Amino acid sequence: MSAFAELPLLIEPAQLASRLAAPELILVDLTSPTRYGAGHIPGAHFVDPKRTQLGQPPAPGLLPEHKHLEQLFTELGHNPNAVYVVYDDEGGGWAGRFIWLLDVIGHQHYHYLDGGLLAWQAENRELSTRVPPAATQAVSLSIDPTPTATREYLQSRLGAADLAIWDARSPSEYSGEKALAQKAGHIPGAINFEWTAGMDPSRALRIRQDMQAQLDRLGITADKEIITHCQTHHRSGFTYLAAKVLGYPRVKAYAGSWGEWGNHLDTPVER
Repeated sequence: MSAFAELPLLIEPAQLASRLAAPELILVDLTSPTRYGAGHIPGAHFVDPKRTQLGQPPAPGLLPEHKHLEQLFTELGHNPNAVYVVYDDEGGGWAGRFIWLLDVIGHQHYHYLDGGLLAWQAENRELSTRVPPAATQAVSLSIDPTPTATREYLQSRLGAADLAIWDARSPSEYSGEKALAQKAGHIPGAINFEWTAGMDPSRALRIRQDMQAQLDRLGITADKEIITHCQTHHRSGFTYLAAKVLGYPRVKAYAGSWGEWGNHLDTPVER
């Protein structure tokens, strides 16, 4: 049985620290080259966040090319029995996006280190500069479309009573005051709850303990299908993760996000 078998999606530094030697663990660091090089959780593999995105305008947040995705997971030593623990240093944006990638490749064994590197450092836990070697055994991946909402799918669902569109962008982007695409504003019916509002600065950017109450107040509830987005599905990596942590049964990421929606001729926009 895996050393992580009884743990919830959200784990604490102490729970990870006692399992760093578990053979099934693949520990993923999504900070930055500089931060990783200065010291990371022992055994962590660095993944440049850019590798989790397609990176091409107008919708850089779309899924990477299949061959690049397979190369990434080859280097990590991906296998069916792997248990991933993922962290970053920004409260969960890039880590949540990586968890979405794991859902996309149909791998359900994963955990998020709540607060990430900041929480680990706050407890004065060990850091390492050793870089684990990249694996070379090629992996073949199949894609599950279920965790992803395409633009066409989202447009077909607009106005549905059981849909909540969670816009993780800033209020100024949501209102249209700040434009990062040809169109400014938001998807009709979308609810704005900025990603950083879901983090607790007093607890090393852990997910807020009253997150459920905040979302209930806004109508982002578990009885609805949740489709979350931002500009490039980076910030909405956090909101995707938060909905998963709360146990919401129907969660999708709109990976095209506003980069696609705000630059498409046929998409409706509200301001």
